[in-house]
Amino acid sequence: MSTFSYLGIDTSCYTTSLALVDEEGSVIADERTVLPVALGEHGLRQSDGVFHHVRRLSQLFQQIDLPANIAAVGDSSQPRPNKGSYMPVFLAGLAVGAGLANMGKIPLYKFSHQEGHIAAGLQNTIMSEDFLAVHLSGGTSEVIRVTPRSAGTGFSIELLTGTTDLSAGQMVDRVGVALGLPFPAGPYLERLATQASGTLSLASAATSSGLSFSGPCSAALRLVEQGETAAEVAFAVLRVVANSLEKSLRRVADEQGLNHVLLVGGVISNQLIRERLQHRLAGRLSLHFAEPRLCTDNAVGIALLARAQHHAHCS
Repeated sequence: MSTFSYLGIDTSCYTTSLALVDEEGSVIADERTVLPVALGEHGLRQSDGVFHHVRRLSQLFQQIDLPANIAAVGDSSQPRPNKGSYMPVFLAGLAVGAGLANMGKIPLYKFSHQEGHIAAGLQNTIMSEDFLAVHLSGGTSEVIRVTPRSAGTGFSIELLTGTTDLSAGQMVDRVGVALGLPFPAGPYLERLATQASGTLSLASAATSSGLSFSGPCSAALRLVEQGETAAEVAFAVLRVVANSLEKSLRRVADEQGLNHVLLVGGVISNQLIRERLQHRLAGRLSLHFAEPRLCTDNAVGIALLARAQHHAHCS
Protein backbone atom coordinates (compact mmCIF):
# COMPACT_ATOMS: atom_id res chain seq x y z
CA MET A 1 0.00 0.00 0.00
CA SER A 2 1.26 3.46 -0.90
CA THR A 3 2.56 5.62 1.92
CA PHE A 4 2.13 8.99 0.24
CA SER A 5 0.71 11.92 2.22
CA TYR A 6 -0.89 15.22 1.25
CA LEU A 7 -0.26 18.64 2.77
CA GLY A 8 -2.93 21.30 3.20
CA ILE A 9 -2.23 24.98 3.94
CA ASP A 10 -4.80 27.61 4.88
CA THR A 11 -4.04 31.18 5.96
CA SER A 12 -7.43 32.76 6.64
CA CYS A 13 -8.21 36.09 8.25
CA TYR A 14 -7.60 34.89 11.81
CA THR A 15 -6.09 31.37 11.73
CA THR A 16 -2.90 29.80 10.37
CA SER A 17 -3.47 26.11 9.59
CA LEU A 18 -1.51 23.10 8.34
CA ALA A 19 -2.79 19.55 7.90
CA LEU A 20 -1.56 16.22 6.59
CA VAL A 21 -3.74 13.34 5.38
CA ASP A 22 -2.62 9.93 4.22
CA GLU A 23 -3.47 7.96 1.09
CA GLU A 24 -6.70 6.73 2.68
CA GLY A 25 -7.82 10.22 3.71
CA SER A 26 -7.09 9.76 7.40
CA VAL A 27 -5.78 12.82 9.22
CA ILE A 28 -2.12 12.49 10.21
CA ALA A 29 -1.67 16.00 11.55
CA ASP A 30 -3.91 19.00 12.15
CA GLU A 31 -2.09 22.04 13.50
CA ARG A 32 -3.45 25.57 13.70
CA THR A 33 -3.04 28.77 15.66
CA VAL A 34 -5.32 31.77 16.02
CA LEU A 35 -3.77 35.12 15.14
CA PRO A 36 -3.48 37.60 18.04
CA VAL A 37 -6.04 40.40 18.33
CA ALA A 38 -5.65 42.97 21.12
CA LEU A 39 -8.38 43.08 23.75
CA GLY A 40 -11.06 45.56 22.72
CA GLU A 41 -10.23 45.32 19.00
CA HIS A 42 -12.69 43.93 16.43
CA GLY A 43 -10.15 42.25 14.16
CA LEU A 44 -6.93 42.62 12.19
CA ARG A 45 -5.92 44.57 9.12
CA GLN A 46 -5.02 42.30 6.20
CA SER A 47 -1.40 43.51 6.28
CA ASP A 48 -1.13 42.55 9.95
CA GLY A 49 -2.69 39.18 9.17
CA VAL A 50 -0.06 38.48 6.50
CA PHE A 51 2.71 39.41 8.94
CA HIS A 52 1.39 37.08 11.64
CA HIS A 53 0.88 34.23 9.15
CA VAL A 54 4.51 34.42 8.04
CA ARG A 55 5.68 34.13 11.64
CA ARG A 56 3.28 31.34 12.56
CA LEU A 57 3.78 29.19 9.49
CA SER A 58 7.40 28.55 10.46
CA GLN A 59 6.29 27.59 13.97
CA LEU A 60 3.61 25.21 12.72
CA PHE A 61 5.99 23.49 10.33
CA GLN A 62 8.22 22.71 13.30
CA GLN A 63 5.24 21.11 15.08
CA ILE A 64 3.98 19.09 12.13
CA ASP A 65 7.23 17.15 11.49
CA LEU A 66 6.89 17.32 7.72
CA PRO A 67 7.51 13.90 6.12
CA ALA A 68 9.47 13.27 2.94
CA ASN A 69 6.68 11.36 1.20
CA ILE A 70 4.38 14.27 0.31
CA ALA A 71 2.78 13.62 -3.08
CA ALA A 72 1.04 16.99 -3.47
CA VAL A 73 0.35 20.30 -1.74
CA GLY A 74 -3.08 21.87 -1.46
CA ASP A 75 -3.51 25.57 -0.73
CA SER A 76 -6.33 28.01 -0.03
CA SER A 77 -5.76 30.69 -2.62
CA GLN A 78 -8.94 32.78 -2.24
CA PRO A 79 -12.00 33.11 0.02
CA ARG A 80 -14.58 31.71 -2.44
CA PRO A 81 -14.39 29.84 -5.76
CA ASN A 82 -15.46 32.94 -7.69
CA LYS A 83 -13.61 35.14 -10.13
CA GLY A 84 -12.37 38.22 -8.32
CA SER A 85 -12.58 36.67 -4.85
CA TYR A 86 -9.41 37.88 -3.13
CA MET A 87 -7.86 38.58 0.27
CA PRO A 88 -4.13 39.27 0.81
CA VAL A 89 -3.90 36.91 3.82
CA PHE A 90 -4.11 33.88 1.52
CA LEU A 91 -0.94 34.96 -0.27
CA ALA A 92 1.16 33.99 2.77
CA GLY A 93 0.14 30.34 2.60
CA LEU A 94 0.21 30.31 -1.18
CA ALA A 95 3.81 31.51 -1.29
CA VAL A 96 4.94 28.80 1.12
CA GLY A 97 2.94 26.11 -0.69
CA ALA A 98 4.35 27.12 -4.07
CA GLY A 99 7.88 27.03 -2.69
CA LEU A 100 7.45 23.56 -1.21
CA ALA A 101 5.86 22.21 -4.37
CA ASN A 102 8.61 23.67 -6.55
CA MET A 103 11.38 22.37 -4.31
CA GLY A 104 9.88 18.89 -4.11
CA LYS A 105 8.83 18.87 -7.79
CA ILE A 106 5.30 17.92 -6.79
CA PRO A 107 1.94 19.42 -7.83
CA LEU A 108 0.37 22.43 -6.12
CA TYR A 109 -3.44 22.38 -6.20
CA LYS A 110 -5.34 25.57 -5.43
CA PHE A 111 -8.77 25.68 -3.83
CA SER A 112 -10.93 28.27 -2.12
CA HIS A 113 -11.22 28.61 1.64
CA GLN A 114 -14.95 27.91 1.33
CA GLU A 115 -14.31 24.63 -0.53
CA GLY A 116 -11.95 23.64 2.28
CA HIS A 117 -14.71 24.16 4.83
CA ILE A 118 -17.11 22.03 2.80
CA ALA A 119 -14.58 19.22 2.29
CA ALA A 120 -13.77 19.16 6.00
CA GLY A 121 -17.47 19.05 6.84
CA LEU A 122 -17.93 16.10 4.49
CA GLN A 123 -15.10 14.08 6.02
CA ASN A 124 -17.52 11.57 7.55
CA THR A 125 -20.50 12.26 5.26
CA ILE A 126 -20.99 11.16 1.66
CA MET A 127 -23.03 13.42 -0.62
CA SER A 128 -22.77 12.56 -4.31
CA GLU A 129 -25.67 14.76 -5.46
CA ASP A 130 -26.52 18.44 -5.06
CA PHE A 131 -27.09 19.63 -1.50
CA LEU A 132 -27.50 22.84 0.46
CA ALA A 133 -24.71 24.16 2.63
CA VAL A 134 -24.55 26.86 5.27
CA HIS A 135 -21.24 28.69 5.69
CA LEU A 136 -21.46 30.75 8.86
CA SER A 137 -18.23 32.29 10.11
CA GLY A 138 -16.55 35.51 11.12
CA GLY A 139 -16.75 36.98 7.64
CA THR A 140 -19.35 34.85 5.87
CA SER A 141 -23.06 34.15 6.28
CA GLU A 142 -24.24 32.27 3.21
CA VAL A 143 -26.64 29.53 2.18
CA ILE A 144 -25.33 27.92 -1.00
CA ARG A 145 -26.18 25.14 -3.41
CA VAL A 146 -23.27 22.74 -3.78
CA THR A 147 -22.67 20.39 -6.70
CA PRO A 148 -19.84 17.91 -6.00
CA ARG A 149 -17.38 17.47 -8.84
CA SER A 150 -16.32 14.00 -9.93
CA ALA A 151 -14.05 12.00 -7.61
CA GLY A 152 -14.35 14.58 -4.84
CA THR A 153 -12.03 17.05 -6.55
CA GLY A 154 -13.98 20.14 -5.56
CA PHE A 155 -17.37 21.79 -5.82
CA SER A 156 -19.46 24.03 -8.02
CA ILE A 157 -21.11 26.57 -5.72
CA GLU A 158 -24.13 28.78 -6.28
CA LEU A 159 -24.97 31.50 -3.76
CA LEU A 160 -28.67 31.32 -2.84
CA THR A 161 -28.87 33.82 -0.01
CA GLY A 162 -26.41 35.64 2.19
CA THR A 163 -25.85 38.62 4.40
CA THR A 164 -26.58 42.05 2.99
CA ASP A 165 -24.46 43.76 5.66
CA LEU A 166 -22.85 42.19 8.74
CA SER A 167 -22.13 38.49 8.96
CA ALA A 168 -23.37 36.50 11.94
CA GLY A 169 -19.79 36.18 13.17
CA GLN A 170 -19.25 39.94 12.99
CA MET A 171 -22.35 40.51 15.11
CA VAL A 172 -21.19 37.94 17.65
CA ASP A 173 -17.75 39.54 17.85
CA ARG A 174 -19.01 43.14 18.08
CA VAL A 175 -21.42 42.32 20.87
CA GLY A 176 -18.82 40.14 22.60
CA VAL A 177 -16.19 42.89 22.51
CA ALA A 178 -18.78 45.36 23.86
CA LEU A 179 -19.29 42.96 26.76
CA GLY A 180 -15.53 42.95 27.42
CA LEU A 181 -14.87 39.51 25.92
CA PRO A 182 -11.74 38.55 23.94
CA PHE A 183 -11.78 38.34 20.15
CA PRO A 184 -12.99 36.09 18.55
CA ALA A 185 -15.84 36.19 21.04
CA GLY A 186 -17.91 33.17 19.97
CA PRO A 187 -16.81 30.60 22.60
CA TYR A 188 -16.96 33.18 25.41
CA LEU A 189 -20.40 34.37 24.35
CA GLU A 190 -21.63 30.78 24.32
CA ARG A 191 -20.43 30.21 27.89
CA LEU A 192 -22.23 33.36 29.00
CA ALA A 193 -25.42 32.34 27.20
CA THR A 194 -25.65 29.03 29.09
CA GLN A 195 -26.29 31.06 32.25
CA ALA A 196 -29.28 32.91 30.76
CA SER A 197 -32.98 32.33 31.35
CA GLY A 198 -33.92 33.61 27.89
CA THR A 199 -35.82 36.73 28.92
CA LEU A 200 -34.54 38.86 26.02
CA SER A 201 -35.20 38.44 22.31
CA LEU A 202 -34.10 40.17 19.12
CA ALA A 203 -36.01 40.53 15.84
CA SER A 204 -35.08 38.01 13.14
CA ALA A 205 -32.38 38.98 10.66
CA ALA A 206 -33.96 36.96 7.82
CA THR A 207 -35.58 38.93 4.99
CA SER A 208 -36.82 37.98 1.54
CA SER A 209 -33.64 39.43 0.04
CA GLY A 210 -31.16 37.82 2.43
CA LEU A 211 -29.80 37.99 5.95
CA SER A 212 -29.35 41.36 7.66
CA PHE A 213 -27.61 41.23 11.03
CA SER A 214 -26.94 44.96 11.37
CA GLY A 215 -30.35 45.58 12.96
CA PRO A 216 -30.10 42.83 15.60
CA CYS A 217 -26.49 43.87 16.26
CA SER A 218 -27.46 47.50 16.89
CA ALA A 219 -30.31 46.38 19.15
CA ALA A 220 -27.99 44.11 21.12
CA LEU A 221 -25.40 46.87 21.54
CA ARG A 222 -28.14 49.16 22.88
CA LEU A 223 -29.05 46.49 25.42
CA VAL A 224 -25.41 46.37 26.53
CA GLU A 225 -25.36 50.18 26.92
CA GLN A 226 -28.57 49.99 28.94
CA GLY A 227 -26.92 47.61 31.40
CA GLU A 228 -28.85 44.44 30.54
CA THR A 229 -27.43 41.23 31.97
CA ALA A 230 -24.53 40.01 29.84
CA ALA A 231 -25.77 36.41 29.83
CA GLU A 232 -29.22 37.44 28.58
CA VAL A 233 -27.74 39.57 25.80
CA ALA A 234 -25.44 36.72 24.79
CA PHE A 235 -28.35 34.27 24.64
CA ALA A 236 -30.47 36.68 22.58
CA VAL A 237 -27.65 37.15 20.05
CA LEU A 238 -27.12 33.42 19.55
CA ARG A 239 -30.84 32.74 19.40
CA VAL A 240 -31.41 35.35 16.68
CA VAL A 241 -28.63 33.75 14.60
CA ALA A 242 -30.35 30.36 14.86
CA ASN A 243 -33.84 31.74 14.23
CA SER A 244 -32.72 33.75 11.21
CA LEU A 245 -30.89 30.79 9.73
CA GLU A 246 -33.91 28.56 10.30
CA LYS A 247 -36.19 30.92 8.36
CA SER A 248 -33.72 31.20 5.50
CA LEU A 249 -33.24 27.44 5.29
CA ARG A 250 -36.97 26.76 5.20
CA ARG A 251 -37.44 29.19 2.32
CA VAL A 252 -34.39 28.10 0.31
CA ALA A 253 -35.08 24.38 0.78
CA ASP A 254 -38.60 24.85 -0.59
CA GLU A 255 -37.33 26.87 -3.56
CA GLN A 256 -34.53 24.42 -4.42
CA GLY A 257 -36.31 21.17 -3.65
CA LEU A 258 -33.38 19.94 -1.54
CA ASN A 259 -33.49 18.70 2.05
CA HIS A 260 -29.90 17.70 2.86
CA VAL A 261 -27.99 20.57 4.48
CA LEU A 262 -24.30 20.65 5.43
CA LEU A 263 -23.44 23.27 8.08
CA VAL A 264 -19.86 24.56 8.37
CA GLY A 265 -17.94 27.56 9.68
CA GLY A 266 -16.85 28.72 13.10
CA VAL A 267 -20.26 30.05 14.20
CA ILE A 268 -21.76 26.59 13.54
CA SER A 269 -19.52 25.10 16.25
CA ASN A 270 -21.80 26.85 18.77
CA GLN A 271 -23.76 24.15 20.56
CA LEU A 272 -26.73 26.40 21.37
CA ILE A 273 -27.21 27.24 17.69
CA ARG A 274 -26.85 23.59 16.66
CA GLU A 275 -29.39 22.41 19.22
CA ARG A 276 -31.89 25.10 18.26
CA LEU A 277 -31.67 24.23 14.56
CA GLN A 278 -31.95 20.50 15.23
CA HIS A 279 -35.02 21.08 17.40
CA ARG A 280 -36.76 23.43 14.97
CA LEU A 281 -35.95 21.61 11.73
CA ALA A 282 -36.20 17.99 12.87
CA GLY A 283 -38.34 16.06 10.41
CA ARG A 284 -38.20 18.92 7.89
CA LEU A 285 -34.56 18.94 6.81
CA SER A 286 -31.67 16.50 7.17
CA LEU A 287 -28.94 18.51 8.90
CA HIS A 288 -25.30 17.41 8.69
CA PHE A 289 -23.07 19.38 11.06
CA ALA A 290 -19.31 19.46 10.64
CA GLU A 291 -17.46 18.18 13.69
CA PRO A 292 -16.99 21.13 16.06
CA ARG A 293 -13.20 21.09 15.63
CA LEU A 294 -13.60 21.11 11.85
CA CYS A 295 -16.14 23.96 11.90
CA THR A 296 -13.46 26.49 12.74
CA ASP A 297 -10.81 27.41 10.17
CA ASN A 298 -8.54 24.47 9.36
CA ALA A 299 -6.46 22.97 6.54
CA VAL A 300 -7.89 19.42 6.76
CA GLY A 301 -10.39 20.03 3.98
CA ILE A 302 -7.70 21.49 1.73
CA ALA A 303 -5.46 18.46 2.30
CA LEU A 304 -8.37 16.13 1.47
CA LEU A 305 -9.09 18.05 -1.72
CA ALA A 306 -5.42 17.90 -2.73
CA ARG A 307 -5.51 14.12 -2.24
CA ALA A 308 -8.65 13.76 -4.36
CA GLN A 309 -7.31 16.06 -7.09
CA HIS A 310 -4.02 14.16 -7.22
CA HIS A 311 -5.78 10.80 -7.45
CA ALA A 312 -7.93 12.11 -10.31
CA HIS A 313 -4.89 13.58 -12.07
CA CYS A 314 -2.91 10.36 -11.81
CA SER A 315 -5.72 7.99 -12.77
